[in-house]
Amino acid sequence: MSKLEAQFGKSDYEIRSRKNGFRGFLNIDAIKLKHKLFRGGWSSTINREILVREGAVGVLLFDPRRDEIILVRQFRIGLLDKTETPWALELVAGMIEFGEELEEVAIREVKEESNCEVSQLVKICDYYSSPGVSSEKVRLYLGIISSENIGGFSGLESENEDIEVVVLSYTDAIAGLKDGYLANAMSIIALQWLELNKSDILQKFLV
Repeated sequence: MSKLEAQFGKSDYEIRSRKNGFRGFLNIDAIKLKHKLFRGGWSSTINREILVREGAVGVLLFDPRRDEIILVRQFRIGLLDKTETPWALELVAGMIEFGEELEEVAIREVKEESNCEVSQLVKICDYYSSPGVSSEKVRLYLGIISSENIGGFSGLESENEDIEVVVLSYTDAIAGLKDGYLANAMSIIALQWLELNKSDILQKFLV
């Protein structure tokens, strides 16, 4: 077995009970479980809460002809006590509803949040945002767009969205990443991926 593979699987834990603890904007379950131990035997019963979510999609918008990145800035409740401002600069992103196709969610959210039209989606990766407390799985895409005449404000009032659409040169976006202005996982992962793969992307889409 490769060291990359886990030695335990679904048969190596036991769920004793699972109950919904809260259902609102967030959905939280309370779970009691036991699991096998690396040193042998089983753990005692563990009490945990899990944030249950279908998943999310994030899209890094890139205009290869203008060498520009489109990001969005909006209010984020999780930053209230952590930073100087709770208005975060980040990727276009949205939640996946049950049964939705990932690319459909990506295209819809791009239109709603930035008013851009995506000509091509390139998968970047899948990852779990915070597996210690949440079931959320994130799919990241690179979205090829034209940034011409893009900017201003957007968002659905029905969802209490108030979004600033920010157009940056690729150089400024990478500088913002290095200087800490982009301090969320989606943006960091996606921009680092583009930095590694930019030459291939330009070769593919600048034809």
